[in-house]
Amino acid sequence: MTNPSNIAGTQDSEWKGLFKAGGAAAVSVAVLYLIQIAVFVGWGRPPNTVLGFFTLFQNNRFLGLLDMDLLSLVDYALMGVVTLALYVALRQASRSFMTIATALGFVGVAVYYASNTAFSMLSLSDQYATAATEAERSTLLTAGQAMLAIYQGTAFIVSYLLWAIAPMMISVVMFRSKVFSRKTAYAGIVANAFGLAYFVPVIGPILAIIDVVGLVIWFILVGRRLLRLGSDATIAHRFKEAV
Repeated sequence: MTNPSNIAGTQDSEWKGLFKAGGAAAVSVAVLYLIQIAVFVGWGRPPNTVLGFFTLFQNNRFLGLLDMDLLSLVDYALMGVVTLALYVALRQASRSFMTIATALGFVGVAVYYASNTAFSMLSLSDQYATAATEAERSTLLTAGQAMLAIYQGTAFIVSYLLWAIAPMMISVVMFRSKVFSRKTAYAGIVANAFGLAYFVPVIGPILAIIDVVGLVIWFILVGRRLLRLGSDATIAHRFKEAV
């Protein structure tokens, strides 16, 4: 007769690959955040006009893409993997909360990709540089303004808010589980609380910087834990403790 505990252990072990992928993705997100901070500090704030972006693209295409969140396109894909791994790791602590948080996280990823217009702006910049008439340049500037409005508009704000709420919910669930430490849970809650304050007038951008630093710490803590879960031979026993 097959031992039920062996079956459970085999089923949980099947997720080890996901935990390793989620851990590597979390650490990668932290590294990409640090690179983005370095770009912001090294080159300053991005342009706030269409012509400013067109000029930046013509002078340095790669820097222009970085200023339009090229690395965030990678971030969000990786965060989807992290969210999925966290759902599996924490589902026994609160399946309902983790389902909601995971859904919000994936919606946030999808909405973000709809809002990022980096390559569209690059294409318009190239066309602007070769435009032969003032009328063509005026049309391209209008199209660029539309792309910039999308980039800074509702879709971006929605994705930003969802990706502050989802990890905060996940961090709350961590308190109900022994899989992650309370330190990791507190880091996630505090970091994303600052993220939600991004839209506060005047001090919002300062709080956003604190948010990014806090998220770097959270993703590193989450990544280390997921990597350990992925290589832990007693993972089934750990999940039983988390119930």
